[in-house]
Amino acid sequence: MEFVQRIGHTSLSFIDTLGHMAIFFGKGFVRGISPPFQFSKIVNQIYFIGSKSLLIIFLVGLFTGMVLGLQGYYTLVKFGSEGLLGAAVALSLIRELGPALTAIMVIGRAGSSMAAEIGIMRISEQIDALETMDIDPIRFLFSPRLIASLICFPVLTAFFDVVGIIGGYITGVILLGINRGIYFYRIESAVELQDVTGGFIKALVFGLLVAIICCYQGFYLHRRPGGFGAKGVSMATTSSVVISCVVVLVADYVLTSFLL
Repeated sequence: MEFVQRIGHTSLSFIDTLGHMAIFFGKGFVRGISPPFQFSKIVNQIYFIGSKSLLIIFLVGLFTGMVLGLQGYYTLVKFGSEGLLGAAVALSLIRELGPALTAIMVIGRAGSSMAAEIGIMRISEQIDALETMDIDPIRFLFSPRLIASLICFPVLTAFFDVVGIIGGYITGVILLGINRGIYFYRIESAVELQDVTGGFIKALVFGLLVAIICCYQGFYLHRRPGGFGAKGVSMATTSSVVISCVVVLVADYVLTSFLL
């Protein structure tokens, strides 16, 4: 019976958390698209989430494309189909690896920072001070980050895809000697609009999930069992990264099953 009680308690806690997150998202989204608009805060978050992530996106995208080019070449050459390397690299990046790896990189660089920053504001009672001054903390803290994530994730994914295709070109054409025209012709003939659209849909969903999870973990830090101060911030930051990565991969599978 104790085992059944634990399962029931865990299930109810999970459902309760999902409900809190849904309400948290609803409030943040509505207040983010309703006046007064916070353009300056949104621009600051776009700079933090997007511009400051470009370097890591470029590096990971380049070497992901190069690895795909290398592995794809030695796989396709066994079947005499090395001319399809461009299509294999482009479709792998645009459909799957681009949105997923971009999200994971942004989680590690910006998502953890969002959770830690808001969590520190919670333990230092800055959020309570905002409420005392009749300033909506969700509008002030969460909404700009949510809108900025919805803008930045598709753009960063596009950069990742382009740089990854260039990385595949470096490996396949420059290093391994595949014809340049064949490489780009296969990309043009294989990639369709629905592939690009599906990648951007995934990026939007991932941006939404990452912003909700990371901000929620920091904002409701005081509700976590087992620590409120520095320990609570570290636990919230760790949880935000781990949960976001797992949710992104699960959502990637679910979206792929619908988009294919």
